[in-house]
Amino acid sequence: QVQLVESGGGLVQAGGSLRLSCTASGSISSIKSMGWYRQAPGKQRELVASINSGGITNYADFVKGRFTISRDNAKTTVYLQMNSLKPEDTGVYYCNLVSLRFGSSWGQGTQVTVSS
Repeated sequence: QVQLVESGGGLVQAGGSLRLSCTASGSISSIKSMGWYRQAPGKQRELVASINSGGITNYADFVKGRFTISRDNAKTTVYLQMNSLKPEDTGVYYCNLVSLRFGSSWGQGTQVTVSS
């Protein structure tokens, strides 16, 4: 099993910044990718950014130039630096890990609220 623990959400004014962290534990061998998704009220969960085992990153168009995904050297913690936040970035942000053994695993989510 894989456990994902997220932190770093909160309330911030538009134009501000937040940094999310997600640490994986448990059976975390053969990680294919880690990433962040978000879900706004009444909307479907959507990809924000991901990083694969080779370090290649992928971003949704709506965060390009504002958000940066990175990871630690052990490749078990992933970060999402969010700058120039907008009210439309408000939502629950979920950490995702894809491994060869267990497929897709999800964290509990952390709330991000951006006030105008």
